[in-house]
Amino acid sequence: MDPTGLGLPPLLAAFVFGLLGGAHCIGMCGGIMSVLTFAVPPSMRSPTRLSGLLLGYNLGRITSYMTAGALVAGLGTLVAITPTARLVLQGLAAVMLILMALYIADWWKGLLRVEAVGKRLWRHLEPLGRRLMPVVKVPQAVALGAVWGWLPCGLVYSMLAWSLATAAPHQGALLMGAFGLGTLPALLVTGLAARQLGSLIRHRATRTLAAASIIAFALWQLWMLLPAGGHA
Repeated sequence: MDPTGLGLPPLLAAFVFGLLGGAHCIGMCGGIMSVLTFAVPPSMRSPTRLSGLLLGYNLGRITSYMTAGALVAGLGTLVAITPTARLVLQGLAAVMLILMALYIADWWKGLLRVEAVGKRLWRHLEPLGRRLMPVVKVPQAVALGAVWGWLPCGLVYSMLAWSLATAAPHQGALLMGAFGLGTLPALLVTGLAARQLGSLIRHRATRTLAAASIIAFALWQLWMLLPAGGHA
């Protein structure tokens, strides 16, 4: 199952999907990485320490993605996932990408209704994350990343739709792990260059460009699902 429409093996496709979602990660999660960086006391902001903290944070985040993938794929074992159902899930994921793009550009906030599904859980987890701040040790960073990995996110939900279709917990975990690794470059760059990228991330032109690229990718995905597209 290839979420990119490029005919790639599943794990490589998930990784590419994460890379393509980098614009979303910068636009939506860049603030989190900036807070993580600036919360470190100035006297302790050496490149080596910051790199270790950012890697630890992302390790925790990706671990939570994998856990979610396994849980969702486990649900898939309870129902019969037919080829038609897989196409429906792929189409749903593409639509969610479009909704996410509209949200990034501040054109329409309808995605908030979708992300509200995870907000009940998030209300219980967010206080745990705040207690870990400021992060000055790698174990703290891993724990914080594990908490923030459950932050309601349309991009993650889109990928979980494909995890559900695998109907195999280990495959769902691996798929989400590959996806998480794909998002890693954008978030590492954002964290290490937080001050320099902060204003750029918030700029309307940046958000519009990110939204336009995501919409174009999602529309291409939908086209590939049609008989006239990749399944002719």
